[in-house]
Amino acid sequence: MAMKIMVQGTASSVGKSLIVTALCRIFKQDGYKVAPFKSQNMALNSYITDDGLEMGRAQVAQAEACGLKPDVRMNPILLKPTSDRKSQVILMGKVYKTMSAVEYQKFKPELANFVADVFHSLEKEYDIIVIEGAGSPAEINLREGDIVNMGMAEIADAPVLLVGDIDKGGVFASLAGTMLLLAESEKERVKGVIINKFRGDIEILKPGIVMLEEIIKRPVLGVVPYVNIKIDEEDGATERFYRKTTYRDIEYSSGKDSSGEVIDVAVLHLPHISNFTDFDPLENMEGVNVRYVNEGQPIGKTDLIIIPGTKNTIGDLYALRRNGWEEEIVKHRERGGFVIGICGGYQMLGELIEDPGKIESDMTVSRGLGLLNVRTTIKEHKVTAQVKAEICCDCEMYRSLNGINIEGYEIHMGDTRHDEGVKVFARIYRRLSRDVEIYDGAVSDDGRVLGTYIHGIFENSEFTRAFINIIRQQKGLRPIEACWDYKVYKENQYDALADVVRRSLDMSKLYEIMKESLR
Repeated sequence: MAMKIMVQGTASSVGKSLIVTALCRIFKQDGYKVAPFKSQNMALNSYITDDGLEMGRAQVAQAEACGLKPDVRMNPILLKPTSDRKSQVILMGKVYKTMSAVEYQKFKPELANFVADVFHSLEKEYDIIVIEGAGSPAEINLREGDIVNMGMAEIADAPVLLVGDIDKGGVFASLAGTMLLLAESEKERVKGVIINKFRGDIEILKPGIVMLEEIIKRPVLGVVPYVNIKIDEEDGATERFYRKTTYRDIEYSSGKDSSGEVIDVAVLHLPHISNFTDFDPLENMEGVNVRYVNEGQPIGKTDLIIIPGTKNTIGDLYALRRNGWEEEIVKHRERGGFVIGICGGYQMLGELIEDPGKIESDMTVSRGLGLLNVRTTIKEHKVTAQVKAEICCDCEMYRSLNGINIEGYEIHMGDTRHDEGVKVFARIYRRLSRDVEIYDGAVSDDGRVLGTYIHGIFENSEFTRAFINIIRQQKGLRPIEACWDYKVYKENQYDALADVVRRSLDMSKLYEIMKESLR
């Protein structure tokens, strides 16, 4: 039987995913065969496995930390919000149906046996399973039928660690208050707490830790410092969108780093933005400044505007217009700026988007931004596939890109048609382990507007360096010479995270807790 530990939190965004990722890496380093598990994930940030199944991106990062290929059993239920009240329900990587919150709440009790079966099948194959909760276990209105917090702990018969975020303040109240609202049987499962995101002198914190332990009758297993480590994030509740830096703060023409002047990249933060981890490689690339433009903010002067993926293309296109971004994008394009659209963003760049079945929203048609001669129809069939492709753009500006091979994945419900004479971006030659010949994306005649369905495109280091260098050349900057390996960078980040958490926690006590649960 596998050892188990479950990480729950006092609220969303307290760092559960990061702690689970760290523990996965630590246990792997210690010689165990370890896997992550999260029964239910609500996130628009998803990934496609080798066999074409969709799962939450956080569990993909955790699988990588374990040295494993992502397995959809690690996240059997994925909820992808399409509006404030409805979500697409994905079971074992495949779309089940779209449900309202009320409908899903009624459906949840039917999922308990399903979740248990999936968990136990995974448990048989590993030495340790690290389980992640969602939100808070103290949502007393959602206790009945719970399958993701204490309900999941009961299914797995797992001890629980409770994580609180001190960075936002009130960590003692949140930890004590959570314990207060748990049922007695649930309190018994909590074997220790972790204080996360600490800044400052820990000596000042120690008296509070002593008092907290007296109140909740549980040990504080460690205080984890605030870390600036880049690990894939789970959903839109991420600090990256709300950093204080705006375009006014950037010395646009003279920003310096070790490679020379930087180029500025503005990513539009759409209401239903999906797969924002597409831009992690750019955020961590030398010579590039990435910023997210939030609702009510102008895009401002920039080199590259990226319109990201979305779970509601037409609805988010209206939001884009409401913010005044359409006019800015058009003017940016007229001045010779670059524009990229990925997935839903690619659809927006076209002439027309139709959704006759109201699959994504209540609107059936919208004109696009008109920057590419393509038209899209939203359809019920969802394309989910890992792909391999070759850049094959008949465009003078992209001569240095042609012939570069890339890998990524598709997640879309739209069929995009090219008008005659449109330049395609890439030739997909491998999809779902099958040889194919499918042409992806579109590029404007001058190369300054590009659309593609391929997520993860910037993780291809050779392509990313070559593309960024095209923009640098247009700006009169010297090229970036080194071909940065994003996969190696991520591995180093997992190790750095594990090192910090290992030094912060009482690992001997944690192993003791897990071993006691087997008795």
